[in-house]
Amino acid sequence: MPSPWMIMPAIKPLRSPTRRAPGKAGFWLVLAALNLLRPADVNAERALAPVEVRTPCAPSPVVGDDGRTHLAYELHVTNYYRDTGVLRLQRIEVFAGEETTPLTSLTGRDLVQAVQPRTADEDATQVLVAAGMRAVAFLWLTLPDGRQTPRVLRHRLVFVDDKGRTSLVDGASVEVGTTSPLVLGPPLPPGLWLASEGPGNAQSHHWGSLVAVNGQLTIPQRYAIDVFGLDANGRALRDGAVDFSRSRREDWIGYGAQVLAVADGVVRDVHDGAPEHAPLEAQAEPDSLTAQGLYGNYVVLQIAPKVFVHYAHLQPGSVAVTVGQRLHRGQVLGRLGQSGNSNGPHLHFHVSDAATFEGSEGLPFVFDSNRSPGHWSLTQAIDPKAKFSPDRNPHSGQMPLDGEVLGF
Repeated sequence: MPSPWMIMPAIKPLRSPTRRAPGKAGFWLVLAALNLLRPADVNAERALAPVEVRTPCAPSPVVGDDGRTHLAYELHVTNYYRDTGVLRLQRIEVFAGEETTPLTSLTGRDLVQAVQPRTADEDATQVLVAAGMRAVAFLWLTLPDGRQTPRVLRHRLVFVDDKGRTSLVDGASVEVGTTSPLVLGPPLPPGLWLASEGPGNAQSHHWGSLVAVNGQLTIPQRYAIDVFGLDANGRALRDGAVDFSRSRREDWIGYGAQVLAVADGVVRDVHDGAPEHAPLEAQAEPDSLTAQGLYGNYVVLQIAPKVFVHYAHLQPGSVAVTVGQRLHRGQVLGRLGQSGNSNGPHLHFHVSDAATFEGSEGLPFVFDSNRSPGHWSLTQAIDPKAKFSPDRNPHSGQMPLDGEVLGF
């Protein structure tokens, strides 16, 4: 669903601090206390970048539909002092603990495309972080085949200031979560379904949407998917609907399909009665960054402590459950529609650690049974000339990545 695109624009303390250096002996004591000194750094005062780097939500490993283990998380990089000037972030390297060979390294366009706010300069190869400003790097780490998941990830960031001096951060460690991903049943009946704007796409309106509300900055949709119905030819529109720009809701394959409980649980929030839009119809900005402001008609199902499944954009009048009702896996919740902040009939689906949209963090999940015919895109699905060649690939216990066709 369309994004609020909330980015913290500036981190400015009350007095916009400048750096105040302690005495020479005190300076090294401070660095030692912070464990920032390494043998090679003793004579490299300028090598320590004056930035804050943190990871608000630690990553947990999950196996994607490619059969490989992935870690998705964010680095918040703040250029703290007002007298620093612009810092140019040139490289991010990720290491397993104290290893010296990086698991991944981002430079050039790969780095620029992984960081928000994004530059309009298509030729940019470095990220500019002005004094008092924050950049957020969206990291998608794919582990080498056979590699055990690290317990700790360490980060090395290289900056250049306005005077051409290089400084760095070597640390900014984060512990990797050990919780296994949630195993879920299908949210929709048998058929072909396209997982659009899904995990692995750092530029999607899901993962890329930071939500700042009431003192918290979170990403509820970190692993969200928008699910569109497909026919056997990979088309999202029924026969006869050639021009998707003039399509009706009823022309879309998935419209009206039953939406199912993916596990046993208790209904914690519902809404019905919100109107639907015409496909591709321009919409006003949402009233609030909440379920009421974004989801249209929806159901939130709690399936475990601090585990909530969010279903959004349901047909008006189709919600078949009530708050407090206990459900069993496979029970019908409603029907796929186009209510709320949606530009085409689909099911918005994600899992988070709270019943609310705001103030929640997205959690990884896997489907226990999925016969995937391969990968596709929404652009291809609405192109009558695109040729879809199914290649059956049964697998279980894997998370749908961006563009996977789900065969429930």
